Amino acid sequence: MYEILFSYRYELSYTAGILILLSVIQFLLKKAANKVGKKSEISLTRTRLMFKYINILILLVAAFLLAIAWGVGLTELSLIFSSAFAVIGVALFAIWSILSNITSGVIMFFSFPYKIGDTIKIHDKDMPIEAEIEDIKAFHLHLRTSEGELITYPNNLILQKAVSLVQVQGRHDDGKEAL
Repeated sequence: MYEILFSYRYELSYTAGILILLSVIQFLLKKAANKVGKKSEISLTRTRLMFKYINILILLVAAFLLAIAWGVGLTELSLIFSSAFAVIGVALFAIWSILSNITSGVIMFFSFPYKIGDTIKIHDKDMPIEAEIEDIKAFHLHLRTSEGELITYPNNLILQKAVSLVQVQGRHDDGKEAL
């Protein structure tokens, strides 16, 4: 056992350093997302969704750095990542609207001026909508009209249309931190 630890001491120390560094970065990113969420009065559900995105990012970076630390060459690593990204790229191209909605959800987390409970008007020439924002999900908004109709509106479209604030209602999750 001692021989194994001794022969891989550099790889193990690099692994420990990478894990500690990425844990600190993950903590700081989550802290920043939580701070933005509290300051912008964003719901806990959306903040936790952002935490999932941060976890995925940290996991990908960790896989890349650990592979380098354990001696996987850059040519082999580039072959693995290019093959994986080619497959993922083809799959995502087939479902580009889902990726577009997820990206829009991330953008909306940091810069969407409307909150859950606000009544907004979407200025769409084909289908104008005036409704209250019930929930903001990763892919779409849940809007409730004054007639009680539930409308699911894609995140990528809400960023493409003109939207005006009609009425500000009570905000949800004021002052709470996501865990």
